[in-house]
Amino acid sequence: MSTKHIYNKVIGLALAVLTFAACSDTWNDHFDNKGEGMNDQTLWQAISQNGNLSNFAKVVQACGYDKSLNSSQVFTVFAPTNDEFSAEEANELIEAYNAEKGKVTEDDNTVIKEFIQNHIALYNHSVSPTSNDSLTLMNGKKTTLSASSFGNNSILSNNGHYNNGVLFTIQGKSPYFPTVFEYLRKDPDLDSIASFFYNSRFYRKEFYPERSVPGGLENGKTVYLDSVFVQQDDLWDMLWAYTNNEDSTYWVLAPTNKEWKKLIEEYEPYFNYDNNVPFRDSMVYTMPRLAIVGGTSFSRTLNTDEHLTDSAMSTDACETYVYRQYYWGSNNLHYYQYGAKSDVNTMKPFSPTGIFTGTENVECSNGKVLKSDNWKINKLNTFFEWIIIEAEDQSNVREVSKKENSTTKEMEPTIRLTPRTVLNNNRFYGKVWSNEFAEFREMSSTSNHSVTFNIRNVLSNIGYDIYLVTAPALANDSNATAEERIPTKLACTINYHAQNGDTESQVLQSSVTTNPDVVDYILLAEDFKFPTATYGLTESEPQVTLLVETAVKPQEKSSKKFNRIMRIDCIMLVPHGISNVNEERFEIEPHADGDIFQWLKY
Repeated sequence: MSTKHIYNKVIGLALAVLTFAACSDTWNDHFDNKGEGMNDQTLWQAISQNGNLSNFAKVVQACGYDKSLNSSQVFTVFAPTNDEFSAEEANELIEAYNAEKGKVTEDDNTVIKEFIQNHIALYNHSVSPTSNDSLTLMNGKKTTLSASSFGNNSILSNNGHYNNGVLFTIQGKSPYFPTVFEYLRKDPDLDSIASFFYNSRFYRKEFYPERSVPGGLENGKTVYLDSVFVQQDDLWDMLWAYTNNEDSTYWVLAPTNKEWKKLIEEYEPYFNYDNNVPFRDSMVYTMPRLAIVGGTSFSRTLNTDEHLTDSAMSTDACETYVYRQYYWGSNNLHYYQYGAKSDVNTMKPFSPTGIFTGTENVECSNGKVLKSDNWKINKLNTFFEWIIIEAEDQSNVREVSKKENSTTKEMEPTIRLTPRTVLNNNRFYGKVWSNEFAEFREMSSTSNHSVTFNIRNVLSNIGYDIYLVTAPALANDSNATAEERIPTKLACTINYHAQNGDTESQVLQSSVTTNPDVVDYILLAEDFKFPTATYGLTESEPQVTLLVETAVKPQEKSSKKFNRIMRIDCIMLVPHGISNVNEERFEIEPHADGDIFQWLKY
C-alpha cells in the first residue's frame, strides 16, 4: 500500500491530533512508541503470537496486511478476540477477499475496506480513564473511542504499546456502517441504480502524477516509486452530492429495481438522438438514467427538519433567483424542488402524495437512503422543463435575412436587431420576459424579412406547446405613435432533425396577425413532438431552429395597414398539458395580454 496515499487520506487527522487533549501520549509519541511499558515487538508479532487473536491474524495475513503491521509505520489496531470472532467467520472473510482479488483495487476490496481497515487507525492512539473522543479509521470511517469502548464494542485490553503502534483487544468484530453511496451497492433491491453509479465510466481511480514520486525512466517513460490514485465519483459530482463523504449528511431517494425498470421504459423515448450525434449510444443509455437520479439527493445542511415541513430542495435545485433566471429563463421556476408553492407538484414532501411518503428508510453513516417502489417525482419538476429563448440575446439568433448590395456585391442584412428595455414605470413592466425584447427593424423596405432562432435542449417524443411572444411598441416607449403601433403579419417554420440526421421543416403558421398593444402569446403549435432529442448536447449550430418572417404584402404596407417591424419578446416551448395541472398559474390564452407572474406566482 502507498504510504503517501495513506498520509493524504488522513492529513486532517494528523492536524487534529495537535489538540487531542484526552490522550496521554505526546505529539512525538503519536508517531513513535518510546514511552514506558513499550514492548520490543511489532504489532504483527504481538498479534500472531497471541493465541486468542488467531482468527484475526489469519485474515490479516491472508489480505497481506501482516507486512504493514510488521513495518516501521505506526498504527493502532483494535483486534477482535476468538471468543466472538470465530474461525468460520475468518474463513468466510478470506474467501470473500480472494473472490474479489484481482478484480478490484486493494482499497476497493470489501474485506480490506470493511474489515481490516475498519479495525485499524493510523498513528498511536491511547486512552485514559476520562477518554471520550472521535477516531478516524483507515477506511475513513469515524467512530468513538473511550476507556471502555471502541464504537459499540467493549474494550477487553488497552494501551498495548509496541515499537510500531498500539494494540487493543475488543469483544467481537466492529460492524461496518456504510455511507449512503456504499449502501446502494449492498441492497439487492437497488441493483439497477447501483450499477449506474458504479459504472466504470463514472466511478474510477484516476492517477495523479503530480502527487506521485517519480523514480526514473524506463523505455522513455517515467516509472513511479509511489503512485497516487484518487477515487473519482463523476456522477455524484454532477449532482453536487458527495454521498461518500463521512463529513456530510445526505438523504437519497432511490427507486427499487421494479420502479427503475418502469422509469427507464418511460424515459428512453424522450432521449432519442439522431443517428449522426457523436457517441449516440452512450447518450441514449446515460441521459434517461440521469433524468431519474437528477433531483433525488438532498443535503441536510439545506434541508433541515423545519424546512422539510414545507419543501425539499435537492442538490440540483437553484437556491438563488439569479441562477434560476440564468438556467431556466425565469426566476420563478423551481425545478428540482418539491413542495414549493410555485411548484408543479404543490404537495409538501411528507404529504400523502409527497415524494418521501411511503419510502423505506435505511440509516447510513452519513445520512439515509429512502427506497421507493412508488415513484412520486413528477418529470415536470425535473428534466421536462420550459424552454424559453430570449430574442434579445444575440446568441439565440442564428441568422437574419440578407440581400446582395448592388454596389459591393456583398450580402447584407435586411433588418437590424436592437435590444429594447421595459422600464419599471412602464405598464408592461413585469409582463415582458426579463423586461427586455428584440426589435427587428427593416433596413430595406423592398421585401419581407426573416430571423432564425436557435432552440436547444429539446426532448423527443414528448409534447410541447410552442408560443411566439411579441411585445408592443408601448413597452419600450409609452408615447409610441399610432404609426409605430401598427401590427404586422408573421409566418413561422420549425426545422429539426429526422432520425437519419436530415433536416425536416414544418410550417407552423403561414400568416398570423400580431396584437400590437399587448404582450401577445401566439400559439404556433400544440402538443408538438420532435422525433429526435438535443437535450444535453453542446451545439454550435443547433439542430432545432424557428424561422420567423414577415408576411406583409406591398399594398398592405403602403396603405399602413401593416408594417414589417418585428418586436419579439421570446419563444416558449411549454410542456403540453401543464395548464391542466394548475389553471390559475399555467393556462396561457393566445392573443391575450399576459402576466408571467400571474402564471408563476408564489
